[in-house]
Amino acid sequence: MVAAEAAGKAGGDTRACGGHISAETRVNERIRAPEVRLVGPKGEQIGIVSINEALRLAQEADLDLVEVAPTARPPVAKLMDYGKFKYESAVKARESRKNQTQTIVKEIKLRPKIDPHDYGTKKGHVERFLKAGDKVKVTIMFRGREQSRPELGFRLLQKLADDVNELGFVESQPKQDGRNMIMVIGPHRKKTEAKAEARADRNAQAAAQQQQVPSQRSEAAPAPTDA
Repeated sequence: MVAAEAAGKAGGDTRACGGHISAETRVNERIRAPEVRLVGPKGEQIGIVSINEALRLAQEADLDLVEVAPTARPPVAKLMDYGKFKYESAVKARESRKNQTQTIVKEIKLRPKIDPHDYGTKKGHVERFLKAGDKVKVTIMFRGREQSRPELGFRLLQKLADDVNELGFVESQPKQDGRNMIMVIGPHRKKTEAKAEARADRNAQAAAQQQQVPSQRSEAAPAPTDA
């Protein structure tokens, strides 16, 4: 029988044949139920059998008996190569984490009567965030009498959206939120693409620097002198 006792208490959220492999997966002799609803290695329903019969079938097939639905009555168990199952599950989990990207929302706050220099600085921040693949929440803060002029904030947000439209798009249109007006700009590129491009740029710069070093050394080398 394929030994999986060491991994018997390890588990995941993977479903097998309709059953849930819990964090306390019981395998082979660790299964306590007197009988189980047995599922074959290809998903075929064998039926309700005693635990001894299930273990015998597992041994004959050189497989493990894995409890996949412990809360069922009787519990559901499946014949499988548990070591292979755990390895494939771990590979899938790593691939899933590799492909996942955490969505980060940056925030920029503006005043409706912001001066051109400050606006340029804030716009630069928005462009940097979008290039990195992050969303940007732009907040216009109104104070005092400015609250009676929401069109000032709306025009400013529209201007900003137009200025950065090559890098991002308006994901959430401007809307009033108490004393503030909020708009969300999303990047055209995914974060994974932005990271890949940044990594490629760093590699290219490193390669260029390495090529420059030998040439600088050759230029610095003293010319040979006649004896």
